[in-house]
Amino acid sequence: MSVQKSGDLATLVYTSGTTSRPKAVMLNHRNLVWTADKAVGGHLEVHDKDIFISYLPLSHIAEQMTTIHGSLRGGYQVWFAESLDKLAENLKGIRPTVFLGVPRVWEKIQAKMMEKAAQNSNLKRKIAKWAKSVGLDHARKGQYGPVSSLKFSLANKLVFSKVREALGLDRCRLAATAAAPISLGTLEFFYSLNIPVLEIFGMSETTGPATLSEPDGGYRIGKAGRALRETEIKIAPDKELLVRGAHVFMGYFENDAATKETIDEDGWLHTGDLGHIDENGFLSIIGRKKNLIITAGGENIATEMIEQKFSEIHGVEHAFVVGDRQKYLSMLFTLDSETIVTHASSLGSQKTSVSALADCPILKKFLNDEIERINQDLARVQTIKKFQVLSDGFSEESGELTPTMKVKRAYVLSKYKAQISSLYETN
Repeated sequence: MSVQKSGDLATLVYTSGTTSRPKAVMLNHRNLVWTADKAVGGHLEVHDKDIFISYLPLSHIAEQMTTIHGSLRGGYQVWFAESLDKLAENLKGIRPTVFLGVPRVWEKIQAKMMEKAAQNSNLKRKIAKWAKSVGLDHARKGQYGPVSSLKFSLANKLVFSKVREALGLDRCRLAATAAAPISLGTLEFFYSLNIPVLEIFGMSETTGPATLSEPDGGYRIGKAGRALRETEIKIAPDKELLVRGAHVFMGYFENDAATKETIDEDGWLHTGDLGHIDENGFLSIIGRKKNLIITAGGENIATEMIEQKFSEIHGVEHAFVVGDRQKYLSMLFTLDSETIVTHASSLGSQKTSVSALADCPILKKFLNDEIERINQDLARVQTIKKFQVLSDGFSEESGELTPTMKVKRAYVLSKYKAQISSLYETN
């Protein structure tokens, strides 16, 4: 009878295939045990008194690491949400102490909160504005170590504690985001409410986390944390992030060519992500190499940063930049079905459905004004010249999103080829 070894294959995790065909990532027993020990037991110190809520597919490495391997290492309880649609309701019932939300989950919570806040009295809005200012200042100072103040204590009593309770996060001591880029605006929104959302960068090929943010001075707002202990990260001359350590995968199943392209002779994993590491070791992700748009003028433009800025527009669900080999950039918008009708009504529109609002002149004027506002903060080559509102949203069922709600860029470019072409037709 053969005995399994730590270097033997334990599981296959398929990549999302956002820009190419999915590949099977081979993870061995050491990958899984070592990463769970370093991330859960070491950095995050999750223990047997903690409660976690599971809602992503277990085929995804983030959910496997937190729900299966992490819980075995930390001994914490795992509760399963009924569905993604009922996650907000389940949060209130479960009240987890640890919550990992993909960016789209945090964005939806933010949109709902903003819509509800707009209905408050003037006095409540003024108190909330003051409290959020205090909260964000507290969070910025907290990047360098624990801080306290009387103003923060008062804001916490008047506002923050009530918000956390309403969301089901009153017991949450550790909130995090991973699996896709998140906008700085969304991060600052939650930090201002004393809900520090710590960024984690990782991928299937690193058995989940490659960098982690930690509480009490172990984070920088808008950055993805520092490398796991006993691992290495560095930036290649072309700005690609490279990772090396015991968490790096064995290779791709029955795909030696892709493995050799991804792991070099020195054991460095070429992530395909563009990044920057500051003097304190904190990582910033700029974008994906495969998602770079090269304009007709030869400018290389990372789409993620631009899309994050425009996705913060009230009522927008997804902002998708196009313009490869073109003279200017354009954008496709999808609308947030839960908030856009109410918002459009406040603008004066009488349209009552998402499909009708896609062609609404009032909404288009609002979007155009927002584009002009955001363009002022962008370099000239990054500005958006034209846009189109899609009548249907992106979803996993219709093919545009992965299970963790990342946009499949190649699929969107193919599916909406006609709409994109119309943005570059000459009059």
